[in-house]
Amino acid sequence: MNTCSESGPPHEALFFVLAFLPVFELVSMSQVCKSLRDAIKNDILPWLNVIVEPPLNTRLSDDILIKITSKVNGQLRVLTLKNCVKITDDGLLKVVEENPFISKLYSPGCTSLTPEGLIKAVKLLTKNNHRLKSLKITGISNMKKEDLYTLHNLLDLNQTQQKKGKILYHEHKKCSSLKHEETDCPIDVDVCPKCYEVRMVFDCPGILCPRKKQHQTIECRGCYHCIPRCDECGICITGQELAEAAWADTLCLECWLQLPKCNFNNKPHFNQQTHQGCRFSGSSGFVCTACHAKF
Repeated sequence: MNTCSESGPPHEALFFVLAFLPVFELVSMSQVCKSLRDAIKNDILPWLNVIVEPPLNTRLSDDILIKITSKVNGQLRVLTLKNCVKITDDGLLKVVEENPFISKLYSPGCTSLTPEGLIKAVKLLTKNNHRLKSLKITGISNMKKEDLYTLHNLLDLNQTQQKKGKILYHEHKKCSSLKHEETDCPIDVDVCPKCYEVRMVFDCPGILCPRKKQHQTIECRGCYHCIPRCDECGICITGQELAEAAWADTLCLECWLQLPKCNFNNKPHFNQQTHQGCRFSGSSGFVCTACHAKF
């Protein structure tokens, strides 16, 4: 392992970046040189915000999580567990008991957690005037309206506060947990006005919505199961407007026409997908990775 002695120590800016990195990047940075390894090992700042996302999410267990969060001696501020399917109520409660000052708890897709366990965790984080400000729990199974109302009461939220901000589908899909998916909504789930299930409820992006233009009284707010939305612009789409894209994306016709398309299968790709394909010099087209692998 390079100790940085040959080329000098890392730039000071790198040490400031450590506090904003997910756990996977912290582990990677610790292998760069001795200076960074010591900083990550001995400084609590990189561990005040624990962010676990792919590819580490499937490997994270209760014991590993407890060990990671113990580095800050009860001063953990943000805990983000994205699709960490092995984390259970017992593991989460142990971390919360040891870190009562967590202000943001994000556990989307943690399917081993239960509504009862989350409620217990939130109770611990809101007692003694401790303020849990933000909660992300989409993907937790068997969440009922009564459970959601209990969480609202624990967070001291009224209906106006919960519906203060909009959650736009296309922005949610593109946002990474590194940005913590910040919105004005203290809780990311709500009761869908269409199916009355507790899920993420998305709004249409203002005047762009064709249904709002044609029918002012139509409510186009709902979960994705009730109202399909365009992955590119977020507007709600009907079966007639539905267009197929690569990688199982859903597009409205307008976005389908505007996005670049593979020269072979004529399927549109988002900008980040076109970079993964093969472009030809002197041509505005490209070949997607799937088609390129066939030739």
